Amino acid sequence: MALLCYNKGCGNRFDEDKNSNDACLYHPGVPIFHDALKGWSCCKKRTTDFSEFLSIMGCTRGRHSNEKPVEPLPPEVTSEKGDLQTHKGQEIIYQGPKSAEALQRERPSSEEPKSKLRVKVSPSLAQVIEKLEISSKEAEEKKESQAVMYGTRCKNAGCKTIYQGEATNAEICIHHPGAPVFHEGYKYWSCCCIKTEDFNAFLDQKGCINGRHRWIPKHDQKKVACRYDWHQTGNQVVITIYAKNANPEHSYVEANQVMLTAHILFENDKIFHKDFALWGVVDVSQSSISMVPAKVEVILRKADAVAWGKLEDPNAKAEAPPEEEFVVEDPDQLPDWDIDDDDISESEDEEAPPE
Repeated sequence: MALLCYNKGCGNRFDEDKNSNDACLYHPGVPIFHDALKGWSCCKKRTTDFSEFLSIMGCTRGRHSNEKPVEPLPPEVTSEKGDLQTHKGQEIIYQGPKSAEALQRERPSSEEPKSKLRVKVSPSLAQVIEKLEISSKEAEEKKESQAVMYGTRCKNAGCKTIYQGEATNAEICIHHPGAPVFHEGYKYWSCCCIKTEDFNAFLDQKGCINGRHRWIPKHDQKKVACRYDWHQTGNQVVITIYAKNANPEHSYVEANQVMLTAHILFENDKIFHKDFALWGVVDVSQSSISMVPAKVEVILRKADAVAWGKLEDPNAKAEAPPEEEFVVEDPDQLPDWDIDDDDISESEDEEAPPE
């Protein structure tokens, strides 16, 4: 009785008594279907027609076989989770990009502590800053060399000495090097923290260090608005702040995963200070600052490779635009406290700015 050969690509009938090692011409490989082409893994011939694929002659000689090839076992289907059998092969999971809703749910807290980003300063900016510092120092020395008027009061905080001539410069100036702090009804100096609720007592607090008198106040710095924009790549967000000749020693950018604070001192007396509630999440350890004479670039590494719809989170509270206000950056740049106690009213106490 003739038997049917189940070798792939053969399908002929054979007599077992006449079967030999070269009686069957078959395909030992597996069928391949890729980009509309069909063929066998054991030979190179490919075709787009399925009938031609079935007619491709075998590429290997061997014995006929009447044993059916083993079919792959279908997965067991069950309605009970406990009946599921663990797959013995390696499990491969493909995960697409997260939705905006999922990212919002997983958003880290804005209250996380911030870290300062590492700074890269271009050589050209370093040269510009060096020239500006020399020019500023010469102007300050020229200003201090001008004659001091008799009756001028020392500008150091906490010192009430009045200039009475050159001999006054030899006296010790006892003053506060810190900044005034007004918090929860208390007034005190950041350098000695002797708290009081009475504004007059606060002004009468004796200084905590000795130094030299200062008759001419330093040039104050002011907080200003500054133009900025942003762009993004696949894994980075770059914020460009157009602050010319930014001073690296007195500027910083600090951030956590969702909040960023930029404090840039530029052109000697201007300060750009802004808090950004970021649209996405960033990796602070892989972020940095690049400073050149024309601008400051904040380069943020995205924590997730997703496109940002905006720079800032629209759900965050909008920050008021900066006002033209004086900011104390240096202990020597404190306000002129040359006022009489009679000039102090209760309303000034109430309007004292918070810390």
